[in-house]
Amino acid sequence: GSDRGLLRPMLERLKERYQQQPRRHLVDGGFHKNEDTEEAFEQGVLIYGPTTRNKHKSDPYAPRPKDGPGVTAWRRRMRSPHGKGVYKRRAMGECINARFRQWGLRQFTVRGVHKVKTVLLWFALANNIIAGHRLKTAKA
Repeated sequence: GSDRGLLRPMLERLKERYQQQPRRHLVDGGFHKNEDTEEAFEQGVLIYGPTTRNKHKSDPYAPRPKDGPGVTAWRRRMRSPHGKGVYKRRAMGECINARFRQWGLRQFTVRGVHKVKTVLLWFALANNIIAGHRLKTAKA
């Protein structure tokens, strides 16, 4: 399924849990809608997330006629070297998440925090063994 539109509920959960809004929020592609970005902007939350390319191949960072001030600020932020750098730092985690999904970890078949952590540790161990093997064979 799509993650589009999940930014608002996530920000609400963060506020409920920590009694404050985050100042910045890093989101994945397709996670936020323009309306959510506008609402976050009104609440003082800076959103960092990729822009989407459209079928007309226009500049994804250029403000559009229907963009509000929050979306315009987000496009400007993501065009900047700082914005691109912030978003790029999440790539390592996304690569590992994608690999785990590729290996079949889409949902947990165990119950309880201890068992879930055990499953994650097994996946992390497998990932590290494969990475070590790749490094070793690359040197040879």
